[in-house]
Amino acid sequence: MKVGVAGLGVMGRGMARNLSAAGLLAGVWNRTRANGEALAEELQVPLTEDAAALARLCDVVITCVSADQDVREVVGALADGVSKGDVVIDTSTIGVDTAEAAAETLRARGAEFLDAPVTGGPEGADTGTLQIMVGGDPDVLERIRPALQAIGSGATHFGPVGYGQRAKAVNQVMVAGLVQAISESLSFAEASGLDTERLLPVLTGGAAGSRLLERRGSRILAGDFEPGFRVSLHHKDLNLCRDLLQKLDVSLPLVEMTIKHYERLLEQGYGEEDTSALFRLKRDLFASGNRKSL
Repeated sequence: MKVGVAGLGVMGRGMARNLSAAGLLAGVWNRTRANGEALAEELQVPLTEDAAALARLCDVVITCVSADQDVREVVGALADGVSKGDVVIDTSTIGVDTAEAAAETLRARGAEFLDAPVTGGPEGADTGTLQIMVGGDPDVLERIRPALQAIGSGATHFGPVGYGQRAKAVNQVMVAGLVQAISESLSFAEASGLDTERLLPVLTGGAAGSRLLERRGSRILAGDFEPGFRVSLHHKDLNLCRDLLQKLDVSLPLVEMTIKHYERLLEQGYGEEDTSALFRLKRDLFASGNRKSL
């Protein structure tokens, strides 16, 4: 199996390194070529001139980009180089309609498509411990499973194309709840005069513990909001969740509230910070003269 990675951002770089360590990486491509040159040299693989060239070089291409339009453009470019039986695996978080359109584009060329969004963040990408939510043909999944085993600790099939995105939407709603709860609770603790250094181990070791609190708690209290998972991306994802919810004729208060709060952070110029920057808004609630609900 020859695997390529298209999209060498913070997640794609980790995936490429783990595929290389597994002996599967055959090439890489990035829309901004300069951003891929150092990684290609590090891993001793070709940095192809375009996406179609990567598709011609590989049996399997893993894509990792930011938004729906990016996926449509990259998949369209890959389609010019795929052969019958090739597989494109998209690990981005996108709309179900975009995933279905990508599958149709590749199917017309004889290739297969799996929508396979991931969770686990940059740490999971670096350590190869991502959880992968897969939609598409289960036989295709089994055929390319070694590629997913190189980048993640689990790849679970949920149904046809689009069902990976549905599973990821559920994940993103849950993440919103965690970010809201942690940022609110820690701002409450700080305003109460508690020794937060002593409190954090108690919280992480008890019923309120979570990986997010363990990884981000001390950084939040220190005002360190380096991403991580950016506010702008989670805002985009929650709007995708809202689209799916509208089809069910449901509006979830948690989703609506978090979208509104992220919009405030975006307006204030914090869109490229980690989602834990929500702490900025919660802390302001306790500021003198500002004691009102968000």
